Amino acid sequence: MTTAQTPTTPGSGPLSGVRVVELAGIGPGPFAAMLLADLGADVVRVDRPGGAGLAIDPAYDVTNRNKRSVVVDLKAPDGPARVLDLAERADILVEGYRPGVAERLGVGPEECHARNPRLVYGRMTGWGQEGPLAHRAGHDVAYIALTGTLGMIGRPDEPPAVPANLLGDYAGGSLYLVVGVLAALHHARATGTGQVVDAAIVDGTAHLSAMIHGMLAAGGWQDRRSANLLDGGCPYYGTYETADGKYMAVGALESRFYEEFLHLLGLDDLAPARKDWTRWGELRERVAARFRSRTRDEWTAVFEGTDACVAPVLSLREAPHHPHLAARGTFTDHGGITQPAPAPRFSATPTAVRTGPARPGADTEAVARDWAIPARADDAPVTGSD
Repeated sequence: MTTAQTPTTPGSGPLSGVRVVELAGIGPGPFAAMLLADLGADVVRVDRPGGAGLAIDPAYDVTNRNKRSVVVDLKAPDGPARVLDLAERADILVEGYRPGVAERLGVGPEECHARNPRLVYGRMTGWGQEGPLAHRAGHDVAYIALTGTLGMIGRPDEPPAVPANLLGDYAGGSLYLVVGVLAALHHARATGTGQVVDAAIVDGTAHLSAMIHGMLAAGGWQDRRSANLLDGGCPYYGTYETADGKYMAVGALESRFYEEFLHLLGLDDLAPARKDWTRWGELRERVAARFRSRTRDEWTAVFEGTDACVAPVLSLREAPHHPHLAARGTFTDHGGITQPAPAPRFSATPTAVRTGPARPGADTEAVARDWAIPARADDAPVTGSD
């Protein structure tokens, strides 16, 4: 039931009614907050005066969609108090400062929990809140380097391939932060006690490699690149160049898929090479030669409707137009920006891109009203100029 203490806030999805404060940053913190917003939470981003995240027009920063924004100068005399007003009414707070910075600014866990003992305080860093490197600067590529995961990716005769910032920042960072704060929220609602969630990219990325470590211990994985079943070492699990300089991806691991794959390539005689490592070089060369004989689109047509586990490697601009992704609505257009739709999907509480990227400070009055926070004299909405 909505009361004066729990005013209506926007949002649709399974997290509708959950309030989140995001202290503005870049990378995994904003992405985690976007995911919470996509799921229906009312996410209020606390932007710093004049501070931009990505070096792009904020109107295109999709990680700020489905959020609202207020601007607070945490170094101003009343800055911390304004954030604590929000924290008092929030379920979750997300920050991505170096260890100790939030405390120095007066908005650390101790100050927030003094105002709201039920608050889940999510901390997003690369190295974690403690350890020899905790206070060192860093970025995705350094974090995944130390965990052993970067060293797994790429050809053996080339430097490790950098997987953009998807593996560390977003998979090992953002997703683990979201899992952590939602688990802690479940505990807080059951017990009335909040807690701090220390989401370190090094921890999450290492955790992603759990299966690989099991295989390594069992002798089923070699500790070097392109020498294993899933890292490009296997000739029927990897990518091949086509006649037009594009690529096809192959994942024909199981015997029945492998046999169908070879049949469609016209290489049935290579069926016995599947488990014969001494023939993998021959298998790779002949498969590569076949793929180079036709274009990517021609091979796509050959494998269409089959269980050979082969797919074209598409670019970012091509992907939204693939028939399967288009049919599912995997991508959506909002405000003139093509972007991934919220995921995953829910049968009873569907999600959507409700609003475009929040403009810094544009929602100050609405947030003060909805969260029952006293408006201040200088709280004027940001408006455009001619």
